[in-house]
Amino acid sequence: LMVWLRRCTHYLFIIVVAVNGTLLTINAGDYIFYTDWAWTSFVIFSISQTLMLTVGAVYYLTFTGVPGAATYYGLIITVYTWVAKGAWFALGYPYDFIVTPIWLPSCMLLDLAYWATKRNKHSLILFGGVLVGMPLPLFNMVNLITMADPLETAFKYPRPTLPPYMTPIEPQVGKFSNSPVALGAGAGAVLSVTMAALGCKLTTWTYRWMAA
Repeated sequence: LMVWLRRCTHYLFIIVVAVNGTLLTINAGDYIFYTDWAWTSFVIFSISQTLMLTVGAVYYLTFTGVPGAATYYGLIITVYTWVAKGAWFALGYPYDFIVTPIWLPSCMLLDLAYWATKRNKHSLILFGGVLVGMPLPLFNMVNLITMADPLETAFKYPRPTLPPYMTPIEPQVGKFSNSPVALGAGAGAVLSVTMAALGCKLTTWTYRWMAA
């Protein structure tokens, strides 16, 4: 009975990590396009997307030991986000107001690093972490360019269901950086190495707990 309970709790732990990581990553993607401090927000949320994606994808990757698991994880997040985008569209908002962040290229590079180094965990942390953080802001910026102007859309489609702090205000100029893609990619590439290490550590803790 104890073995069965431990196994069930173990799978529940994986589900909790996956679901929470997915929801946090989706939320980080959404709020980029609701704010008036567009470039500053782009940098901050690009980094948060990178970190949440890294810890979840690395955890799945190292727990299964199968190259391709990170891409599968990114695919799940992408599908969830498209569902959320469809929900906003059903509420009457224009389809080009909600952007689905692009995570799959980063996940594919993470899988590539794991496969190319013959499943070496330390190489995954170092190389994989860097490769996750670098392309994500670039692809998201290309994605953002194709969308309608968030501020103009926000005034055209008021959002009474959202809290007051999300209400559009006069446009501000973000002073955070003149190159949001470069800063987001640089900071994300450095910080995601730490998150990759955390993802590996989660796998270690899980296996130790299973063996107890």
